[in-house]
Amino acid sequence: MRRRRFWKLSAAGNDFILILDRPRLHLAPLARRLCDRRLGVGADGLLAARRIPSGIRVRYANADGSRAFCGNGLRAAAWWAFARGWGGRSLRLSTDQGVCSVRILSRRRAAVAMPEARVLRWGLPLRAAGRDFIAHLLDTGVPHAVIPLGNIGSIDMEKFGAAIRSHRAFGAAGANVDFICRDGRGLALRTFERGVEAETLACGTGAVAAAAVAHRLGWVKSSVRVRARGGVMSVDFRHGETWLEGPVLQVLEGYQDGVGGVHVP
Repeated sequence: MRRRRFWKLSAAGNDFILILDRPRLHLAPLARRLCDRRLGVGADGLLAARRIPSGIRVRYANADGSRAFCGNGLRAAAWWAFARGWGGRSLRLSTDQGVCSVRILSRRRAAVAMPEARVLRWGLPLRAAGRDFIAHLLDTGVPHAVIPLGNIGSIDMEKFGAAIRSHRAFGAAGANVDFICRDGRGLALRTFERGVEAETLACGTGAVAAAAVAHRLGWVKSSVRVRARGGVMSVDFRHGETWLEGPVLQVLEGYQDGVGGVHVP
């Protein structure tokens, strides 16, 4: 195996490894190897990007190798592509779920047009790990069970997040789990992500789902500040579109050698 360059990116704390895509590249085993936080670089997911005639093609896999849609990942990939001269400040990314528009807003900020949040089930009573919850299930490219609470700071994510993520009410595939509460005029958010099987420091699709629920509950207006543990994002429902905005930065650059070792110069 030849050397493979990679870049580690952070989007509001949601971290990703980005590699150059090529034909017949299998993402699943690479994602499991590179995203491992003990034996690899460590990340929530793997992005593979390449230039195509219509713009940029981006594929994404969670840390466990499963394929998914990832709003923060698209923001990160577009920011990286812009920094390398692959396009201007308005980019079109081809994904497994269609073409997404991304805007580069500043040196460390990008926004992506997200799928409209679809309510699948509202006010669903759940009992998990000995506690009762009311969840609102939405699809924002992936399913999210959003659970409003009075305070989310002390919630045991390993216990309750994991139990709800695989609750029988969501079928075999399960759902991502978002605990939300009011945070001034905005929201605070904590997310347990399937495919990572742990709490992540931020989640773009989760931020959109959380904002949609809070808006329907009358907590917020159509422009919502969402504070995750890794940073602050914003969700804007105005003008008939849903935009997710937030910070992006490059954490490091390195390469994987011919025997799978990881090197950071």
